[in-house]
Amino acid sequence: MATDKLNSKDKMALKARAHQLHAVVLIGQNGLTEEIITETSRNLDAHELIKVQVAGDDRTARIAIAEALCSATGAELIQHIGKQLVLYRRKTEKTE
Repeated sequence: MATDKLNSKDKMALKARAHQLHAVVLIGQNGLTEEIITETSRNLDAHELIKVQVAGDDRTARIAIAEALCSATGAELIQHIGKQLVLYRRKTEKTE
């Protein structure tokens, strides 16, 4: 997971990759729920790098949601621009 932090060069490369992505998780009026955390984790498992759209105009609340979501999913916040969050979590190798 995000135990080894990314350096600035890695983050810049991820920001460039994220530029073309569309938000796959939308956080609405109800804020951060267990379903949102599950859906975010599922998308991180599938894609590693995702965008999350957070509703609301309160910047402080969006930052709190970003921190809580990263903590709950083991992801790292790559970028926060306006209402968009870019999250990254390295895929783990699953043995079948």
